[in-house]
Order: sequence, then C-alpha cells, then structure tokens
Amino acid sequence: MSMILSASVVRVRDGLPLSASTDYDQSTAVQECRKYFKTLAKKLSHYPDRCTLKAGRYNINFISSLGVSYMMLCTETYPSVLAFCFLDELQKEFITTYNMMKTNTAVRPYCFIEFDNCIQRTKLRYNNPRSLSTKINLADMQTEIKLRPPYQISLAELGSPNGFPHIAAVEFKGTGKISTAPHQRLEPVTLPGIVSFILSLLCGALNLIRGFHAIESLLQCYIFVYCTGWRNVKSFLTFGLICLCNMYLYELRNAWQLFFHVTVGAFSTLQIQFRQPQGKAPDYNV
Repeated sequence: MSMILSASVVRVRDGLPLSASTDYDQSTAVQECRKYFKTLAKKLSHYPDRCTLKAGRYNINFISSLGVSYMMLCTETYPSVLAFCFLDELQKEFITTYNMMKTNTAVRPYCFIEFDNCIQRTKLRYNNPRSLSTKINLADMQTEIKLRPPYQISLAELGSPNGFPHIAAVEFKGTGKISTAPHQRLEPVTLPGIVSFILSLLCGALNLIRGFHAIESLLQCYIFVYCTGWRNVKSFLTFGLICLCNMYLYELRNAWQLFFHVTVGAFSTLQIQFRQPQGKAPDYNV
C-alpha cells in the first residue's frame, strides 16, 4: 500500500529534531529505515536541498530551506510528486507558523513538538489523495522535478564517515551547482562587535584615498562577519599590516591619528577573537 509513514522537521546544521510525527509501525524493515533516517539527519548539510534515499521497500525524501529540513519516510510505491508536494506544504506551514530565528537558537530537541498536529493532519490528507484540495499544483511540481530532479543518495554514500570520502566537492546531479562542506556559523554579534565593525568601516573610509591602506580595514570587517579558514591567523596578520602601514605614514599623521587607527585595529582583532564559530549542539541521537 502506498503511504507516508512518518515525517520530521530537523535543523540542518546539527540534526537537532524540532518536531516529528508519531510512527506506530514497529516492523523490522521500518526500524532499519529509522536508522538511516537518523544517520541522514546528521549529514543534511552535506546534501542539496532536495534528495531521495531508496532503502529497500521504503524511500526517505527531504527538502531543505532556511536552515531547516523537512524529512519523510514513505513506501517505495508512493508517488514522488506527491511526496515532495507533501514536504513543500509542511515547509510553508512551518515557515508561516514559526520565526526562523527561534529555530536557529533552539537548544532542546522537539521544542516545536506542537507542530506534530499539523504534520499528522497533512499526512492523513496525503495518504488519501482523493481528499486533497486543489491548493496543491501537481503539474507545477512535476515540471519542477523534471527540470531539477532530486539527488539520489546511495546507501554506500550514506554509510561513509563524512558522506564524500574521496572528494571535497561534488557536483550534484539535477542541481547544477557545486556543494562543499557547510560554512560554520559564528556566535551572535555583540554590541562591542558592532562598534568595532563600524569603526573599521570608518577607518577604511578615511584611508580610501590611500588605496591599499583601506584594504586591511575592510578585510578586518570581512573576517569579523564570515567564518573562514585560518581566521585567527588572518586577523593577526591584518592587524600587523595596519601597524606597518601606520608606521609608513608616521610623518603624514599626528599622534592622535596614529593612535586612533592602531587602537581600532587592535579592538577589531580582539572582537574577531571573541566571536568564534558556534560549537555543535549536543548529539540527541536524531
């Protein structure tokens, strides 16, 4: 029988479950699929925004958007178009119901468990396609899937430690884009961090007439905003450049000007050190 068995809403960056439907099927095959489901939830950031995993007599489909993934387990005979229409509807309901900022700051698993009611209602409707209203447009979804088919995840790929054991970047079929390891999020910006960012922009604007000397101030702003490799080393090297440039301009500036530029550079470097990448949330065995 073609049907949806269960669905979950999961945060992409760490696999934290935000909400899920209750699944009463305790068969061995379904239990095995749940293991794949949990493994996949921890690796969502490695995959494109629309994927399918075929696991025996069952399929796991998911879509991702705005840092949240909507996953479902269904029988292999369940129509792919209906499956992704179901996930698309869940996504729209979740986005209109909750503030996405809350999903980014959530710490406890299943903190949006009340969304289970919506999942159950939608699942019942999609398990009885005749009862579906005209608000879903199957033709549009069919066209979209033909133009951009879901990436097919193999069980062998899922079982590897990082999803891609031999290559750093993979061009996913049907997506037309290259996906690499996910960019790690930085800790929230503090008030001193905002002040340092504004002062660095001001220094860059004041130094704009000197060309190169404006670059290191703007580079500090970039390092502060984005999480890049060797971030701390880059921040110290940039501060070193600021000091060298001010030494070179020693005869063209008074003591207060030199003090201002070097102090802002040191303050910005300090704020870059304070704003570190967020630690991964605890493993909730999703």
